[in-house]
Amino acid sequence: MGTIVVGYVPKPEGHAALARAVEEAKLRGAQLVVVNSHRGGRDFDDEDAVKTEEQLAEVRSRLADSGVEAEVRQLVRGMDPADDLIKVADEIGAEFIVIGLRRRSPVGKLILGSNAQRVLLDATCPVLAVKAEG
Repeated sequence: MGTIVVGYVPKPEGHAALARAVEEAKLRGAQLVVVNSHRGGRDFDDEDAVKTEEQLAEVRSRLADSGVEAEVRQLVRGMDPADDLIKVADEIGAEFIVIGLRRRSPVGKLILGSNAQRVLLDATCPVLAVKAEG
C-alpha cells in the first residue's frame, strides 16, 4: 500500500488539497498522511493551538467518514511548511504530495506562493497541485 502526503491548511486551498488527496487514496488504495505545519514562536500561541486542534479534529472526522486510512500530523517545529511537507514525504517514501493553490489576481499569477513553489521545485517525489474553487 502506498502513501500520499497532503499539505493541509484550514483555507479553501487546504480543503481542495484534502478532498483531492482522499479521492486519490481511494483510487490507488493508498493511505494518507495529512501534514499541518506551523513555524511556532510568538505567532503561534495557546489560542492558535486550540483553534488548530479543533480544525484538525474536523479533518480526522472527515477522514474517518471517507474510509481512507489516514494519519494527521500537526508540526510546530520552527520549519517552513514546505520543508516540513518535503521532509515527511521523504521520511515515509511517499508516492506523491498533494498541495492546494489559491486563485490569484492577474498580477499575483506571476508569482506562485513561496511554499507551493518550494514544494514543486524541491520535492523528490511527484507533486499534484490542486486549485481551490472561487
